[in-house]
Amino acid sequence: MFGFLKSLIGDNNEKEIKRMRGIVEKINALEPEYRKMSDGTLCGNTSKFKERIANGETLDSILPETFAVVREASRRTLGMRHFDVQLIGGVCLHEGKIAEMKTGEGKTLVATAPVYLNALSQKGVHMITVNDYLAKRDSEWMGKLYRTLGLSVGLITHDMDFAERKFAYNCDVTFGTNNEFGFDYLRDNMVIYKDQMVQRDLNYAIVDEVDSILIDEARTPLIISGPGSKSTNMYSIMAKAVAPLKEEEDYTINEKEKTVSPSEGAVAKVEKALNIKNLYDTANIEMSHCFTQALRAKALMKRDRDYVVRDGEIVIVDEFTGRLMFGRRYSDGLHQAIEAKENVKIQRESQTLATITFQNYFRMYGKLAGMTGTAKTEEDEFLKIYKLPVIVVPTNKPIQRMDYPDVIYKTKRAKFKAVVKAIKEYHTKGQPVLVGTTSIVQSEELSALLKKNHIPHNVLNAKYHEKEAQIIAGAGQTGAVTIATNMAGRGTDITLGDGVKENGGLHIMGTERHESRRIDNQLRGRAGRQGDPGSSRFYLSLEDDLMRLFGSDNIANIMDKLGMGEDDPIEHKLVTRSIEQAQKKVEARNFDIRKHVLEYDDVMNQQREVIYSQRRKVLVGDNLKDNILDMIYEIINHQMDTYANEKVYPEEWNIEELIEEAERVYAPQGKLVKSELENMSRDELKDALYKLADDTYASREQMFGKENMRELEKIVMLKVVDNKWMEHLDEMDMLREGIGLRAYGQKNPLVEYKIEAYDMFQAMINSIQEDIAKLMYRVNIVREEQPPLEDRLKNATTSHGTDEPEKKQKPIVKEKTVGRNDPCPCGSGKKYKNCCGRNK
Repeated sequence: MFGFLKSLIGDNNEKEIKRMRGIVEKINALEPEYRKMSDGTLCGNTSKFKERIANGETLDSILPETFAVVREASRRTLGMRHFDVQLIGGVCLHEGKIAEMKTGEGKTLVATAPVYLNALSQKGVHMITVNDYLAKRDSEWMGKLYRTLGLSVGLITHDMDFAERKFAYNCDVTFGTNNEFGFDYLRDNMVIYKDQMVQRDLNYAIVDEVDSILIDEARTPLIISGPGSKSTNMYSIMAKAVAPLKEEEDYTINEKEKTVSPSEGAVAKVEKALNIKNLYDTANIEMSHCFTQALRAKALMKRDRDYVVRDGEIVIVDEFTGRLMFGRRYSDGLHQAIEAKENVKIQRESQTLATITFQNYFRMYGKLAGMTGTAKTEEDEFLKIYKLPVIVVPTNKPIQRMDYPDVIYKTKRAKFKAVVKAIKEYHTKGQPVLVGTTSIVQSEELSALLKKNHIPHNVLNAKYHEKEAQIIAGAGQTGAVTIATNMAGRGTDITLGDGVKENGGLHIMGTERHESRRIDNQLRGRAGRQGDPGSSRFYLSLEDDLMRLFGSDNIANIMDKLGMGEDDPIEHKLVTRSIEQAQKKVEARNFDIRKHVLEYDDVMNQQREVIYSQRRKVLVGDNLKDNILDMIYEIINHQMDTYANEKVYPEEWNIEELIEEAERVYAPQGKLVKSELENMSRDELKDALYKLADDTYASREQMFGKENMRELEKIVMLKVVDNKWMEHLDEMDMLREGIGLRAYGQKNPLVEYKIEAYDMFQAMINSIQEDIAKLMYRVNIVREEQPPLEDRLKNATTSHGTDEPEKKQKPIVKEKTVGRNDPCPCGSGKKYKNCCGRNK
């Protein structure tokens, strides 16, 4: 049916490619003209293009000319002339699409034309890679081309200081990793002065290995956090309490959902070990939370699969690449639970200072594009989340790789026996083999088997990106055997050695199917680049996770009926198709999970955008006096509605409490006299309060000086907003954690979350206004060398640490000492001596 519809309405991908080929013909027609130009004339086009854009021409209108200039400059500078399909890929990127291009098609060069074109607008282009090694390599390699054409090139790495970062972001083209760009955005929204910000507006970004960054890594938000105050002792106690628990008897694991459920008996055992009556009593909330995480750490988190222990620390292993994620930590106490389980030093839980998901960060760019060898299988997600269509770009030369059907064995032992036998055969005849595994443990087991059979090989251990790239680059040499966990080494070409093409090219062996077809396709795609010969085959067993959890029963029955032994494999395209169907089901479920998480994060993101946009207005504002006085007037209006409501007779007004409330916020003690106010009309009363607020503010301005008062206004507003926002982040986390229980009351948790989040946000805004008003009438100014930003961030942690901004003398706000007759700071409305100060 689908084939009939496709033939009737046509393939949209083919239509797009045909349209783009027309653009490429225009570029090709210009090539003879640019070939004749001198180097100076060719590069002089850059200033002319900028001038034309400044005069109103669009980027689309000059695309053929700019792409032709880049192609010719690349031929002269790098010795690389763009293929037509690479120009098609470049058009995709310029138009804000994802270009799916097979491995070896030169994606690094593809990006140069759209980067150059978009940099001409002088708003900055971000070239985003998966690791520092690739960012540095590409900034140097392609940087030669950009500099030749008169563009400036910057590089962001995690060890850069403030000045270096600021310079890099002001360049025409800036290279860096997704983590660095995201964390710099968060830090920019925590500064006290606008000259401490490093990023410009987010204009245009091209994301290399876009599936890895926008899907795989997007599950984990970026978090800047400071040290918390909670004790870590409970994690050690709970780790010992759950250690004796046994699977099936004390808890059950749902591997499909990746959850663990304790039995009543297990809870009773833990209560006895801790000498408590009810683990789930409200007084034991923190304890029950630690129990949940300790059980997850014990039952679900496996050493050398999910994490490794390195130098006394727990280091997360990336599920998709097998790389070690230094600096990353599991949230919500799970990392502490694993540290307790492995008996290493338990780090304190932290307080979130700022956070954002990759989805919401990248959606802020004016234009976003990406490139990868594998994106089509996730096209629905790219469209729904990022509004990014996927265009499959044809290869420059026809693909010669042979993809053989999967081979399935009954047991893992039989599977690995067959894998080693096949590796030995290929190695003996000199054909290179790249073996993909799904975990570090699996890599080590296979490596041990190869050593036993005296087969020399390399194992990618993902310690250093440079070493990783060197190993993967040599994987195509005669007789080479390379084991790679989940295809680490992406972004590095595998060059075939002498005689390898004639010998069949690189052979790919997968030792297990991944949940995502995309990861399998990445592994396969390492062979058969640029028309080279190659082959691939996956070796599976009924004991593999995917086979065990999704539909291996039918295959097992067939094998039993046929009387097949342990070492007898099944090899049929029908089996391969059934496995792909299982993968599609898992992919759809994982997408639903990510979409569900994003729906909740979108609520927080709307609030983040409001806070950050208002915060930036404060940063760039020179005079915030009117804003603060407006807050004071709003507070006075609220006080009037509460204590002198126009719908109530004047004799029923509560003037005494109105005076107490005014003195709590803006009125000096004793300035308001009850007998005088009682004789005023409502309008006169309001005007009197307005005037008192204005006069008191004016007197403080005279005392501090106008310049200091303006700076004080800015710092007070930013300090209050930041503190309230941090508290709000914690409260939103707690709301999110418990909101799922609303489903038991037949209510939609997401709808309930949106309602309560809105109410909490409004309460935060009201609290911000009141605190700003109170501080502006109560604080003094002292001088300190250390800037507030360093005070707040010096102990903060991210996945790469934090950067120290330039030091500058700034005012710090401190509250006055509370007098015995002053309003109590707790907000009760009573005098300090009759409230919190009664025992002092």
